[in-house]
Amino acid sequence: MNRRVVVTGMGAISPLGLDVPSLWEGIVEARSAIGRITQFDPTKFACQIAAEVKGFEPANYMDKKEARRNSRFVQLAVAATKEALRSADFTITDENADDVGVIIGSGIGGMENFSSQFRVMEAKGPDRVSPFLIPMMIVDMAGGFVSIEIGARGPNFCPVSACATAGNAIGEAMHIIRRGDAKVIVAGGTEAAITEIGIAAFASARALSTRNDDPATASRPFDATREGFVMGEGAGILVLEDYEHAISRGANIVAEIVGYGVSTDAYHVTMPAENGVGAVKAMNMALRMAGMQAHELGYLNAHGTSTPANDRTETIAIKTVFGEYAYKLPVSSNKSQFGHTLGAGGALEAVVSIRGMNEGLIPATINYSTPDPECDLDYVPNTPRAAAFDSFMSNSFGFGGHNVSLLFRKFSE
Repeated sequence: MNRRVVVTGMGAISPLGLDVPSLWEGIVEARSAIGRITQFDPTKFACQIAAEVKGFEPANYMDKKEARRNSRFVQLAVAATKEALRSADFTITDENADDVGVIIGSGIGGMENFSSQFRVMEAKGPDRVSPFLIPMMIVDMAGGFVSIEIGARGPNFCPVSACATAGNAIGEAMHIIRRGDAKVIVAGGTEAAITEIGIAAFASARALSTRNDDPATASRPFDATREGFVMGEGAGILVLEDYEHAISRGANIVAEIVGYGVSTDAYHVTMPAENGVGAVKAMNMALRMAGMQAHELGYLNAHGTSTPANDRTETIAIKTVFGEYAYKLPVSSNKSQFGHTLGAGGALEAVVSIRGMNEGLIPATINYSTPDPECDLDYVPNTPRAAAFDSFMSNSFGFGGHNVSLLFRKFSE
């Protein structure tokens, strides 16, 4: 249980670009990827904006026939995984396949396929429903198909914890490696829920921003004028590896994962617990596992959804955990730039933070213009900040009361 777990590869398909360098370029430029929805006609919808992945061609990453048989969320996961394995310079062979696992989660899965095939059944009858609907729809298929595509025969399952999903996938993958059940795990999350029913449902719950006339500024975490999150899509993947295994093959180690905290609010299906008690538990657990004091943390990548309740509650929780140091700790939200990617969020945000840690740049919270007295921390407003930091925490909280905090450190021998 004392094995060190390191990150040796990263992959990303995001609204800011189709690989990690493009994602990072968008972060450096503090660019918004939010615009009017193009995947369907949003005219009748209260929310008409989202952060879409543009220019993605699944045939560039997988066989055309297999692409047609798989949902968009699976296609995105395959693409991000292949980039992550390339960046790790790791090849799966028949000799090592049993030691390679895949843990990729999704909060919603193939929602668009369920909707489209229901219409087929209504219009043409049940016999015309696609035989591929079930594997297209179920959330475990991203990890399932990725393992088939890359030939990994190790541990494979799919955590589903709404917007905490990717965080759980990465944290559980770390535990599997620590206890010696795998040497390498492809871990992360994927989501493609920008669909008619997806937007309609979240809007009906009054969770989405309706700033349709100015999409680029709609996601504004911690700002006093925030009024909802903006849906995003994408996939983020980390290659986690046993330290000794990584060293033995001469891998380029980009970070070490040292802490994982997980808790449940047991409070409400959509609202965070009062005073952020569940988030406090998760953050404290991650710090304890890492053997770190609160004042030693260099940066916090917040869940920061841009909803009134979440941002206020997360701020309270951060102040509870970090005390006076909370006012010195840089805190920012990538969701201001590429929206809320739901089950993929924790992985994409870990990719951004690892890149920032290695480049000495803290991502900004863009669209921050009106301070909120209840959100009074250093949110790195509008412009990325050049600053060296050797550790960061990434928070992910989900409907149902799920809380995850991951803690990474700069790798050192």
